[in-house]
Parts: sequence; structure tokens; C-alpha cells
Amino acid sequence: MVKTINMQDMRYLNLFSKITRVSTRFCFKYNEAIVFCVPMKFVSQAVGEGARNIKEMSNILRKRIKVIPAPRGIQDAKKFIEAIVSPVKFNDLEITDDEIILTAGSHNKAALIGRNKRRMIEMQGIVKDFFGKEFRIV
Repeated sequence: MVKTINMQDMRYLNLFSKITRVSTRFCFKYNEAIVFCVPMKFVSQAVGEGARNIKEMSNILRKRIKVIPAPRGIQDAKKFIEAIVSPVKFNDLEITDDEIILTAGSHNKAALIGRNKRRMIEMQGIVKDFFGKEFRIV
């Protein structure tokens, strides 16, 4: 879970902690949305009453914002990936020694891969940063 934070990510993290009063180190982009990972017990505080904090950040940044629970280990990989790609569903997630294999139907597979494999490349980077494993879609 070691990733170099660039200046733009640092700005996002500072704004997030200022608005939500929840500190986190994990922020990444997926499908043109900014995703923040916070500990499970702080998710509701980060979202705010009536999603007030999310709406405020979305208005300031003019981007979609997602807040998801941070994984505590490889056992949380399925819930973590489901939260990132929602509302797109997938059939199964298999974890082997050196890679994570996601199985999806043909329509959902196209949505998970994206045009020019953009979403798949983003997800490969996220899985590599959080779990240290390769990622592929079958």
C-alpha cells in the first residue's frame, strides 16, 4: 500500500480532510471520479448527513466523488473492488498467489474494461498499489 502522492492528490486529500474532518492517505481516480478510501468506522462521517460533504466536494472540484471503506487486507479485496466499480456488477473474483482474476459477463466485461482499456489499466494500478498483485478480467 505504498504509493507516491503527487501534488494534485495532496490537494484533494487536504480538501477532503478539511470538509469531512476525516484524515486519509488514500485517494485515486477511477472512471473520471475521485475515490477516497477511509477506515470503515469513518465512512458515514466522511459522507456526511444527507451526503452533504460529498455534494460540497463535488461542487468545488466539479467531479464525481466516492467514499469507500479501505481494505484491511487481501480478504477484503472483493468488497473493495465491488465498491470501486459499482454500479457495474461482476460474477466472481478469484485471488491466486500472484494475481486477482475478475470474471464478468460480456456486457459487464466491456464496461469494466472501458474504451482503449482505460478502466482496466486504472484498476490494475489500484490493485497493484493496495494488494501488490496483478489484475486481469476474464
